[in-house]
Amino acid sequence: MISINSLTVAYGGFTLLDDISFHISENDKIGLVGKNGAGKSTILKLVCGLQKPTSGKIEMPSDLRIGYLPQIMEHHKGKSVIDEAMTAFSELFSMEDELNSIMDELSSREDYDSPEYQKLIERMNDVNDRLAYTKSESPRVAAEKTLLGLGFKTEELSRPTETFSQGWNMRIELAKILLSKPDVLLLDEPTNHLDIESIEWLEDYLKAYKGSLVLISHDRKFLDNITNRTVEIMLGHIHDYKVPYSQYLELRKERIAQQKAAYENQQRMIEKTEDFIERFRYKPTKSNQVQSRIKQLDKLDRIEVDLEDNSALTVKFPPAPRSGDVVFKAENLSLGYPARDGHGEKVVFTGADIEVRRGEKVALVGRNGEGKTTLMRAVMGELEPLEGTAKTGYNVNIGYYAQNQEDILDKNDTVFGTLDRIATGDIRTKLRDILAAFLFKGEDIDKKVAVLSGGERARLAMAKLILKPYNLLALDEPTNHMDIRSKDILKQALKAYDGTLIIVSHDRDFLDGLVDKLYEFRDGKVTEHLGGVEDFLRKRRLESLNELERKARLPENEKPVEKAPTASRQEYQQKKFISKEERRVRNRIAFLEKGIEETETKMKSIEAVLATPGPSDDIMELTRQYLELKRDQDAKTSEWENLVESLES
Repeated sequence: MISINSLTVAYGGFTLLDDISFHISENDKIGLVGKNGAGKSTILKLVCGLQKPTSGKIEMPSDLRIGYLPQIMEHHKGKSVIDEAMTAFSELFSMEDELNSIMDELSSREDYDSPEYQKLIERMNDVNDRLAYTKSESPRVAAEKTLLGLGFKTEELSRPTETFSQGWNMRIELAKILLSKPDVLLLDEPTNHLDIESIEWLEDYLKAYKGSLVLISHDRKFLDNITNRTVEIMLGHIHDYKVPYSQYLELRKERIAQQKAAYENQQRMIEKTEDFIERFRYKPTKSNQVQSRIKQLDKLDRIEVDLEDNSALTVKFPPAPRSGDVVFKAENLSLGYPARDGHGEKVVFTGADIEVRRGEKVALVGRNGEGKTTLMRAVMGELEPLEGTAKTGYNVNIGYYAQNQEDILDKNDTVFGTLDRIATGDIRTKLRDILAAFLFKGEDIDKKVAVLSGGERARLAMAKLILKPYNLLALDEPTNHMDIRSKDILKQALKAYDGTLIIVSHDRDFLDGLVDKLYEFRDGKVTEHLGGVEDFLRKRRLESLNELERKARLPENEKPVEKAPTASRQEYQQKKFISKEERRVRNRIAFLEKGIEETETKMKSIEAVLATPGPSDDIMELTRQYLELKRDQDAKTSEWENLVESLES
């Protein structure tokens, strides 16, 4: 269907894509993978005709309809959400107008046997057939279903598009592309501005989609659930695997291992052959054998091992200074924005009880616009409560990663200058090393922020968090624009981080195994869920978060009626509180037990070094670390004993 033949893209002396060829067939669902800057987005632009190759060509049928969603786009203004989505049916509406025009003309003519009349009949049948094929349901119904699936509420469909953020406008553009039902979908990181529930909806849609799909995504589960083929771009070349992402990783590892083994075997054979030639080159009795070996080497098809791009982030957060036991606490918290510019007060959520304790790793999940970033602003002290209280604990020092890095980073500053402006003390001498760890090397450090890609800006913002030893990291969508390898390294660094973490993320794979508690934001309320993201789904007995969304959208008269408690309202609420408090205590006990075990392991490791110290071991520093761990363990053990005793009583 689409053939990419000997395609090369070069900029000056740098070759981005080097003589690549592959074919996109009907019903292919391709995951296009590779590091940031490898050329994935460039391939989509080439297929769309938005960019020209240096050499090579792309062949496709002239009537092939392509739907393309870029990472960054211009959004339309002046219409409501539903009206803008309905522009996807402009071709269909044109066909309906043409059909009506033909029928009007036929009704006014009487030259039934003329060629012109027959042509009108043929054209009417053709248009009618195309309409029947295209129009499977009412356009408005289809538009509403798609917009609701992508996270809009019914009451939001009549709002002007300009009253929504860039992320929500991206959803409108995605809805238009899906509604146009193209033959080929080219999607460049479509999940970047979607919450978990909308990702699940899009996942189901794309699995059922009948056309071809080329997908760029850094969401491992999204790729695994949708794609049946993986095309990897590495160092200008492509490697094509007929399997989803996780299977591709295994096959790629096997391929590289087999190549290396075959290469090493061949090198040993070549070495022995060359040794034979060198030893017997001047012996007449061996001349025939020597010539035979020389010809053998000349004809040998030399094995090459595919080059690998092994550059990767090196992230290690500084040790966290000790904070109080309670890092952040909110009671009966209502957050929103005060009345201004003629607009009334906007309340985002109410009545929230939130507690984050030292060392916990907590995720904030839910639909966009339900208050996750709003809570982050309260944690940072940027937003005062409308009701209730929100306080950080003793000696809490926050490192904040904001979602809108484009607005926060100074576009006129350089990469080096961004860190140099905020660094103090001895760390200033290590700025080049820190930037190199985040893949900014050589001339990269002199680049202006304005020319950086989304992934590069994300890495630069993360590098800022390494400059100081924070004991609370508040990260709002830190993995947007990060490639899969960088996300994996960041995840491991956060797991090893000994401070407290509050993270907003819609990446299920990233959150899985990282967090031990979630707060769900939905319909103006905040609910605590103990355990990880998979536990959250399992406890709610949902096969996917779609069901959760469906239940939330049921009209009031269709929602299940909760039976009134037989006890008094006060007793009922008290029981609910006790149950919730017991769950919190049990979760804290499990968290402390895990922490005590980890601390014991670290102490034993230090004890082993102190027992037989080497010449390079700093005995004073090791002793200091040991005593700090011992104090931490004593505090955790004491708290654990008190909590266990409270449960038993």
